Amino acid sequence: MKKIILSSVFAMFGLVLFAQVPAQTGAPASEPAKTSGAIMTFEQSEIDYGTIDQGADPLRVFKFKNTGTEPLIIKSAKGSCGCTVPSYKKEPVMPGETGEIEVRYDTQRVGPFSKRVTLETNEDVGTRGLSIKGEVRKTVPDNPVPTVSPNVLQENH
Repeated sequence: MKKIILSSVFAMFGLVLFAQVPAQTGAPASEPAKTSGAIMTFEQSEIDYGTIDQGADPLRVFKFKNTGTEPLIIKSAKGSCGCTVPSYKKEPVMPGETGEIEVRYDTQRVGPFSKRVTLETNEDVGTRGLSIKGEVRKTVPDNPVPTVSPNVLQENH
């Protein structure tokens, strides 16, 4: 009997807690989706380089569109370290137009990497983050240093 009463109490407690949690299905009805101002919409916010060879092409491009109603201004773009260098055009991106953030990673650094680029724009969201990841594997030179056989050395003397 105690088990039944105790189970019932826990079930009621769980129902009361569940009823207190608001549904998280998007913005509340009183808060309409933002449709004005500058809005930066990316095709993707993370680029995976995959496994690449040391010294491979370091450039990757994040493409975006200004889906807002006002010009989009990128104030700054900073890599999380000196090995990640972003670049962008300084001109405003007008509503409906597209733009690009170019990111170069130092592919001379061997090993796995995961880096972040932080953007500051005139959007209401404040800062925005982009990510790159991958792994750089050490390459073996095409022409390794030849070894000289002792016979060759003797012929030259």
